[in-house]
Amino acid sequence: MKRFILTVGPSLLKKVPLTEIHDERNIYRINGAHGSVQDIENYIMEIRQQIPSADILMDLPGNKVRTKDLPDGGIAIESGKQFEIPSGCFNYKDFYKHLEPGMTAWANDSIFEFEVVSADCDKIVFMSKSDGTLINNKGVHIRGIHDQIPFLFEKDRHLIELTKKWALSFVGLSFVRKPANVEEVSSLIRGKTDIIVKIETLDAVHNINDILPLTNYILVDRGDLSTDVGVSRIPRYQKYIIDKALFFDVKIFLATQILKSMETKPIPTIAEIEALYDIYKSGVYGVQMSEETAVGQYAVNCIKVLHDMEKEVKSEVIK
Repeated sequence: MKRFILTVGPSLLKKVPLTEIHDERNIYRINGAHGSVQDIENYIMEIRQQIPSADILMDLPGNKVRTKDLPDGGIAIESGKQFEIPSGCFNYKDFYKHLEPGMTAWANDSIFEFEVVSADCDKIVFMSKSDGTLINNKGVHIRGIHDQIPFLFEKDRHLIELTKKWALSFVGLSFVRKPANVEEVSSLIRGKTDIIVKIETLDAVHNINDILPLTNYILVDRGDLSTDVGVSRIPRYQKYIIDKALFFDVKIFLATQILKSMETKPIPTIAEIEALYDIYKSGVYGVQMSEETAVGQYAVNCIKVLHDMEKEVKSEVIK
């Protein structure tokens, strides 16, 4: 294992200073989907204040349609009942134009499933097939509509400018679907910033032979990919993508729920440890901690587990 991507947030950076866990192999990730452009620039400045030489990853939100400006507490949803969201409560104002009755929407990393009942400029009506609460900044994904949606939203372009202004080490390119997407951002990013192409759509998998020659790094985001291929198929697709990247000599990061239970517990499950062991043995270049370090209660423990497993894999001694 060569690098560790650690997402900063209320836990790591704010509660736990980077100086407490810093290693030169760490890459500190800022999730561009959360906060304003000014909030994100403040994160950059705080990271640089704590670790002046830090490698920082600006992870662009990409053209993922997300909820915004929902009522405090979110919208309660119940299986078998309809609910509505004002059309203006999405980060893409023309979202409603791409919807037709009968379409299926997956929200919050496929936890929720809805059916489109109707959509116009005032509101979108869904029939829920799930129970829970839909809150702000959660993705609402509908397959097959993204060819009609711009690849970069306005916020992405602002964050690219921040990346250039602060000469960040990496920019994460979200929801790539075809080589032209990588080429578009490559033309905007100049300097020493490396692009990490995120493989999180079925189109990206289908076009992977043409995408891999354009980058030195990819990241497999299993959460968003699951909305396109289904959760049960993630192991199959993960192995396929890793094998392809190794063939093209492209460095691979793996993300999503690596140590999910450690958001609220100080030690991982045995299943997570076994999966982490297999990840380390698969040839990946690094792993990404997301909520585990950004908002989790045991960020330091998570990072220690990553290092302990690395030592274990290197020793491989049965006692």
